[in-house]
Amino acid sequence: MTLDWRSDGADWPNRTASHFVEAGGVRFHVQILGAGPPLLLLHGTGGATHGWADLAPALSHQFTVLAPDLPGHGFSTPLPGLATLPAMAEVVAALCDRVEVAPRLLVGHSAGAAIAVRMTLDGRAAPAGIVALNGALLPFPGAAAELFPGLARLLFLNPLTPHLLAWQANLTDPGRFLARATGSRLPPQRTRLYGRLFRSPRHVAAALEMMANWDLAALRRDLPRLAVPLLLVAGSNDLAVPASTAREVARLVPKARVHVMSGLGHLAHEEAPDETAGIILDFAREVMPELAQDIPA
Repeated sequence: MTLDWRSDGADWPNRTASHFVEAGGVRFHVQILGAGPPLLLLHGTGGATHGWADLAPALSHQFTVLAPDLPGHGFSTPLPGLATLPAMAEVVAALCDRVEVAPRLLVGHSAGAAIAVRMTLDGRAAPAGIVALNGALLPFPGAAAELFPGLARLLFLNPLTPHLLAWQANLTDPGRFLARATGSRLPPQRTRLYGRLFRSPRHVAAALEMMANWDLAALRRDLPRLAVPLLLVAGSNDLAVPASTAREVARLVPKARVHVMSGLGHLAHEEAPDETAGIILDFAREVMPELAQDIPA
């Protein structure tokens, strides 16, 4: 099943800010809201723009917020080629070029943080800074570094897998699944949207393809070259990407520091959007001094 904007998107958060834009061979669903310097929001594997339901409006008072569904996710069509990390970074940059937006701040959740860093390292973005929200910037530890991507690749290559996983989603309580997988607890209206995504074979296939084709070992080798300030926001209860990952990344990146959000999980920006917005705005005041007087403390 492919998600249908007219029915599945009828109650989509921030729907009035939604547009459909062709870029890099992908028909993107993208939300654009607010006014001010451009800020790019990038969700993680298996997510979509609904994850920014509260955070995007909170940031839109100071920024022009650009938030796409990544290729194959939500209401965006898949990449025409393999969804490698460099390819994803390139097509998101193509979207920014298409809408004539040069982001001054990049904010990425989980795998979205990896895309933001890759865009910057590859010269496809020149932000004043990057915020990684529970950023998935390092390979899985130990044997999982080989097992998990390889398993995802095997599952992706079986054309029945996305359909079987989507069917399984019909039998699963999405709120309980998210709590077990991420350490986050969301209200029912939010978990229902995740359930809607998980029941889409195209969405599931896109998530599997990202896991199967990303080379985070190469990104780790390149992290010391990242020259812009990097704020690593980590939930202390994150069961998907532990806070220790942020601390390890901070040791690799010259201008990095860690901020831990106590008691929150992998979806901390959805659990505490106002707190997350405050952290991002404090960072913006530091790295964009020309805007400090326009962003209230």
